[in-house]
Amino acid sequence: MSDRAGESSADQDLQTVIDRMADGFFALDVDWRVTYANEEGRRILRAAMRDDAVDPSETVVGCHLWDSIPNSTGTEFYERYHHAMDVQESVSFDSYYEPLGVWFDVRVFPSDEGLSVYLRDITERRDLERRQRESLRAIQRLYAVSSDQDRTFEEKVEAILTLGCEYLDVPNGFLTRIEDGTQHVEISHAEHPLLQAGETCPLDEAYCKRTIERDRLLTVVDASENGWNDDSAYETFGLETYIGGQVEIDGEQYGTLCFAATTPRGEPFTDTQRTFVELLTRWVSYELERQHAAEQLERERDRLDEFASVVSHDLRNPLTAARGRLDLLAEESDSDHIAPIERSLSRMETLIDDLLALAREGSDVEDPDPVDLAALATDAWKTSDSRGGTLRVALDDSEVLADEARLRQLFENLFRNAVEHGGEDVTVTVGPLADGAGFYVADDGEGIPEGERDQVFETGYTTTTDGTGFGLNIVAEIADAHGWAVRVTASEADGARFEITGVEAA
Repeated sequence: MSDRAGESSADQDLQTVIDRMADGFFALDVDWRVTYANEEGRRILRAAMRDDAVDPSETVVGCHLWDSIPNSTGTEFYERYHHAMDVQESVSFDSYYEPLGVWFDVRVFPSDEGLSVYLRDITERRDLERRQRESLRAIQRLYAVSSDQDRTFEEKVEAILTLGCEYLDVPNGFLTRIEDGTQHVEISHAEHPLLQAGETCPLDEAYCKRTIERDRLLTVVDASENGWNDDSAYETFGLETYIGGQVEIDGEQYGTLCFAATTPRGEPFTDTQRTFVELLTRWVSYELERQHAAEQLERERDRLDEFASVVSHDLRNPLTAARGRLDLLAEESDSDHIAPIERSLSRMETLIDDLLALAREGSDVEDPDPVDLAALATDAWKTSDSRGGTLRVALDDSEVLADEARLRQLFENLFRNAVEHGGEDVTVTVGPLADGAGFYVADDGEGIPEGERDQVFETGYTTTTDGTGFGLNIVAEIADAHGWAVRVTASEADGARFEITGVEAA
């Protein structure tokens, strides 16, 4: 029996149009029997119905919907269809039909004769939405890991390898370092015994050999079907699924970041998945570059510190001898040359002190202590070459978090700068900023021209013949080590005013 038996010519024309629809359509009478189904509707219903529910001609017309489809009662389809029939109102819903493994967009229209049902397969759309949600969660988790300051680089890489394995649905993720023709597994989240951290193999026997030969990711979804059977890497590792990219440091090859499985994937990696792996390789490259730069900077600081210590020691010995000879000479003579020599020796001592300070001010302040700002400023003035100057401290309850020795040096350098430029009768004031987020050191000297204020913190910048050009640079280094900022402006007396901001109260 045909699904279209007994139809008029006009009805058949209409049903021909409906048959050509990509969506499924079928009609039910009030007894839940199928009265009509288009081609896609017949395909869906036959796939869902028991074999013995459909007659040899495979028509579905006349079949009782709920009796023909196993386990259909109690489903969302059952509940929604009955609701539409009872209240005579159309309903729309999305639902997953497990026996077919399909998501349907369902629209049901009731009438006195029964129901008209439209079914659209939205499985691909729902899969895309699911992958988008998974990608968003993966990106969010990657951000959380990469920005976690409490984790070491190794811990972060372990976490992103775990994340990558979950997102790509593979059991092996690993970071390699390639050196002298050998692949070294540095960090891994893997089940494969040869992909554990510490494992090595000749590069010729590794999938990474092909990875580093490419400017983009290497992807394999079924190695045995793609000609890998005779490759030594396949013989060694037996990986059927693989995706990996190059990791570089400053444009130079470091190794690879890879994800793999010993079973075929069955479908290509999506563009989003490939982009995710590329993002991971770039993040690892960036972190390695940053780590490399930090280590190199630390080595340079160590060398600079050693150099400064040696130079200052080698300079201080002859300087001490020269000062002793000068004292003896002063006792024996009242020559006009003695005072200039004294100033030159003092300047050399200052240069040595500044050289050592610059060499040792690079590291950040990790564990600041509460420091009484007013007391420290007063004490620093006593140990500075203040000559005939005057200090005013306008601070109350001014404990801040700082490294006391380095903050003292900041005050001493600002005080020395004020005396050098303001003269022996200069008045220096230390007070709080209006917003309470720091303090200032101001003087009533000659001030700093507005056009030169951006340069005063540069190494070597000085406007006096006796200046070293290091003092204000040291001030900026100390502020930066604390996480503070320093700027210079004009004081109320048209002198210089140095403002230190970002200071945390104790």
